[in-house]
Parts: sequence; C-alpha cells; structure tokens
Amino acid sequence: MTTREGSLEAPTRHPLDWKSADFYDQARLDKELERVFDICHGCRRCVNLCIAFPTLFDLVDGSKTMEVDGVAKQDYGKVVDQCYLCDMCYMTKCPYVPPHAWNVDFPHLMLRAKAVKFRKKGAKFRDKLLSSTDAMGRLATIPVVVQFVNAANKSGLVRGVMENTLGIHKNRVLPEYASTKFRGSARADASFAVRNGKNTPGKVAVFSTCYVNYNEPGIGHDLLKLLAHNAVPATLVEKEACCGMPKLELGDLEAVARNKDANIPVLARLAREGYAILTAVPSCTLMFKQELPLMFPADPDVKAVADAMFDPFEYLVLRHKDGLLKTDFKRPLGKVSYHVPCHLRVQNMGQKTRELLEMIPDTRVTTIERCAGHDGTWGVKSEYFENSMKIGRPVFRQMAEPGPDYVSSDCAIAGRHILQGMGETSARKQHPLTLVRIAYGL
Repeated sequence: MTTREGSLEAPTRHPLDWKSADFYDQARLDKELERVFDICHGCRRCVNLCIAFPTLFDLVDGSKTMEVDGVAKQDYGKVVDQCYLCDMCYMTKCPYVPPHAWNVDFPHLMLRAKAVKFRKKGAKFRDKLLSSTDAMGRLATIPVVVQFVNAANKSGLVRGVMENTLGIHKNRVLPEYASTKFRGSARADASFAVRNGKNTPGKVAVFSTCYVNYNEPGIGHDLLKLLAHNAVPATLVEKEACCGMPKLELGDLEAVARNKDANIPVLARLAREGYAILTAVPSCTLMFKQELPLMFPADPDVKAVADAMFDPFEYLVLRHKDGLLKTDFKRPLGKVSYHVPCHLRVQNMGQKTRELLEMIPDTRVTTIERCAGHDGTWGVKSEYFENSMKIGRPVFRQMAEPGPDYVSSDCAIAGRHILQGMGETSARKQHPLTLVRIAYGL
C-alpha cells in the first residue's frame, strides 16, 4: 500500500478542538509535533518561507540520529516561537494538508503549541502589552499623552531603554498614534439608495479595527470616501473590540473568546440586516472569516458574520462585476509596487486589490506575492527583529526594483516594514485604498 503525495481535492481545515482537555495535554501535543515534524523533515519544501522550518531542520541535522527522534522535546518550542501564523506553508507549499491522510496543518499545530504554553506559563509583560491593542490605543491617544508617546517612540535614548526593559527592538520603526481617532471623527454617509448586486449587498458596515482607529485613521476615511463616491450607503459598526488576532497569535484563546463575545452579537445583527461588513486590515478580516468559525463551528452568529465579511477590494471588485462601481479615475498613479499580505492570500479570493489598481489608466502595478516577515507584533520584538528583516529581504529588493512612485500593501504594518527595509527611496508609502482615492481625485 502506498500513500500518494498531494491531494486532488481542495484543501480544508478542521475545527479547533480548543476546549477539550486533550488539546492542552503536553504528551499528546509532543506526539503530534513529532509526527508532523517528521513529515516536514522528509519533505523540506517550506525551507525558504520563514525561520521556523530552518530552525527545525537545523535541530534535526544537528541531532545524533539526524532524524526527528534525535531532537529533544524541550527544543520543539524553538520551532514554535519562530512561527507567526502567516499560514503560507498551509496555503502555498504543503502537499499533505487535509483532506490528505497525513492531515498536516502546521500553522494550527503551532497555534495549539502556543496555547499550551500560554496556559502553562502565561506570557511576558511585553507580549501581553503588545497584544492588548485596544487598551494600548485608548491610553496612547489621550490628548497630550499622544504627543509624548510619538516623540518617545522616535527617541534613540527612550528606544534603548524600551529594548532593555521591554524587549522591543530599538531599530524597529513603530507606527505613530493618531491625535484624533477614526471612530470619533468618521462621518459615514448612509443617505444613498440601497442597490444590491448579484454578488454584493448594497449597504456596508465598516469595522474600523484597532489599527485604523488608533494609528492610521486616514485609511478608514479613504474607505468611506470610496463608498460615498460609488453611492454605497455606509455606517460604522456601533460597538467594537479588537478582532482577537493579536491574542490568537499569543495563544491566549480565552481572550479571543472574550473579544468574540463582544463583537459577534453586534456584527451578527448587521449581517442579518443585509449589510456587507468591511475591515481594512487583512488579519482582522481573516479572523472573522476563518479563525473564529474554526474556533466556534457550531455558533450560527459566527457563521453569519463570516458570510457577510468582505475585504474592501473584494467588495469593490465584486461591485464592478455587478456593474455598480465607478471607473471615472482622474489621476494616473505611475508605477506602484504592491505587496500582497499573507493574511490576504489566505482568504483565497484572488488578487482583488491588484485587479482594481490595474483599472486605473497609466498605472503600472508590480505585484510581490511573498511574506514580508513582520507579522503583527513578532517583528517588533528584540529576539525576532533580525529574522524579520532577513525574511523580508527578497520583498524589499523586489519592491524597489521597478523604481516605484508608490509602495503599497493592504497590511499597513507590512507597508511600513517594507519601506524601512528598502532604505533610501523616493517612493511614497500609501495604502491601496488611499491610492484609489487619489486616482478618483477625491
């Protein structure tokens, strides 16, 4: 009997059995880690994706047996720590993902290992701080405090202290906090008539996300301008908390559940009222589309939200297919280097941002489809900063090669990371939503 390599069937994912005692059993986890690591060792296709796989293979190659059974179980955590759950191994490389009989879901195995570690040991103060995006945002955007925080984040002396005390790398360029939050200043226009399309609901609810609300509100304002220009009635989600992705990456699944309990009732009501729900951060969209449905597969409200959730460009391109998107672009953009974030690729909907940008006359889009290596908080941490820049090096080079007028990524944090990695450049960093707003002449 032989086991075929790869599957002809579409990849699928199993629900996370995160509430069971077996999920947190260390012996069972180690057994599954050994099984999957042995499959990865025999394949090695993912060696160039990130640092997790080279770490594993170095451990194997340096062991007495040169097999996984020669690796000490306590060293498995070294592999887990290097995984930031980008999902690219699952999506683009692994031939053994379910429904293949070997049932390899490396990212979700790493998530399980992170959850076991969190339950046993908790997390560092730094990691709890960085993953508490709502609390950090509310504190940092207090008037007067915001100016101090932004100045401190640019001070070499302060950053040195932050590295020594918190473990936040002194060379990482950090996003500024906004003096005016998006949710406090946004003016959504709901006055237009609802025009449902074959592929799209005719009204939109915007989930602002922590990043847009506290760091770059201009992205959210530009999204509202695009919706208004296309006569789509829009509203802001009445009440929202962090989507939960930062806590998921930490392995704090109970915190994810608490945020889910805050968000889902409000979003489910909007979904059942016929709204498309849009978020301008791919990780947040993915959280509602994929991760929460896998954590709560029997919750009908979670499913309703997942079905109503759209990436903004997914929605706009589908509106175009419905014949309901304006293409009256006034300004060319020239050369745009566009990076597709991992958590956008995982949504498996095609390159909708590129499609829309290429509709703009006299605009040449160079698309880079590779992980930039930042992740939400992983690339900020002192112990991972150098690896983050190493992973991103091919992306930095490819983004710079066309001599672009603009550098852009749907993930604003990745865009900042890429610009830092490129070094001196005349290119401007702009979010794709901002680029379309510029092209419309708004």
